[in-house]
Formats: sequence, C-alpha cells, structure tokens
Amino acid sequence: MPGRNKAMQNVPLTVPLNLAYRLLNHGPVVLVTTRHHGRQNIMAAAWNMPLDFDPPRISIVIDKNTYTRQLLEAAGTFALNVPCVQQIDQVQQVGSSSGRDLPAAADKFAHYGLSTFASTSIDAPMLNGCVAWLECKLIVESPIQNSYDLFVADVVAAYADERVFSAGHWHFDGHDQLRTLHHVAGGAFFATGAALQAEL
Repeated sequence: MPGRNKAMQNVPLTVPLNLAYRLLNHGPVVLVTTRHHGRQNIMAAAWNMPLDFDPPRISIVIDKNTYTRQLLEAAGTFALNVPCVQQIDQVQQVGSSSGRDLPAAADKFAHYGLSTFASTSIDAPMLNGCVAWLECKLIVESPIQNSYDLFVADVVAAYADERVFSAGHWHFDGHDQLRTLHHVAGGAFFATGAALQAEL
C-alpha cells in the first residue's frame, strides 16, 4: 500500500492505555483509517469521544453511507489519527471526498499523497504528521450501529507526539502548527487554544 512501510517522521511516545482517553478528551476532529482485504480508506470524523479509561474505550459516529464504514465493519478494526493545524488541507480533502469515487486502482492515500506507517496491533494505515494515534478494535453493537451510526471500540494501543503530549497531558506552547483541530461545520475549524489551570 502507498507509503505503508515509510518510517514515521517523528517516533511517537507510547501512551499508557489508562491515559489514552486524554488524547481525545479535548474534542479534536479525527481521521479514521481502516483496511480490509487490501482495500483501505481514510475519512474525517468530528463526533467522537472517550467512553472509559479502564478498559480504554471510545465511541465515534460513522454514517452508514461511508466507504470507511463498509471497510471498518468488515475488518472489525480501525485507527483514530489526531491531525493538527499543519494538516488542515488534508483533513478538508479526505473529509469532503469519498473513496468510492476514485478509480479502482487508487485510494485516498495515493490520490492525496498521504504518507503512512504500519500500525502495531491492527491492520490499518496510520497517517504521518498527526499528533496522536489510537488503534481500535470494534465492539459489535448492531442495534446502536444500525439505529444511530454510533460505534464503540476498545483502544488496544495508543501513541502521541511527545513534543505536544507527555506525562499524560497536552502541552502545545511553542508548537502552534501542532495544535489539534476542532471542526465546527461548513469547512470551519478552530485550533486548540491556551492551556488553563484551575486554582482550587
């Protein structure tokens, strides 16, 4: 697959699974990647959240008409990639196009020149340049999947760019291009802002 064996641009920090929820707790848009029988896809998803930290578990909404959902349900695994400001154009591109519309010999990774690396616990491409990655195994809950397009999954591995995440916390000061993105509809995004600490 295009770029699958390329080395990562920055070696990620392994995140303890009981802290993996903190990679999503601030509400960023994510890029969902999956692969099944040689076919792969990537899409943007703004509606996602952590559900639990022991065991680490997340939920995400994936519309029934998406190509990613077709592959995800067949594979039973997927990855959440947390993109940053410097990837805003990639996020918009993969979020506003369908892998079904590309020629049979192509996919979004090749079409948009996306660089990937191999996941460790599942068979899904991981996108270079992101600031966090969560490898997920689907918990099949057909009623909520079919009725609400809501998916629940266990996180089986998690990684982050230690320039902006370490000791269980995000720290973006001095790395504005690595701030995470928050989609508010219609192609409009906000970047994660300054960290504040409550005084108790």
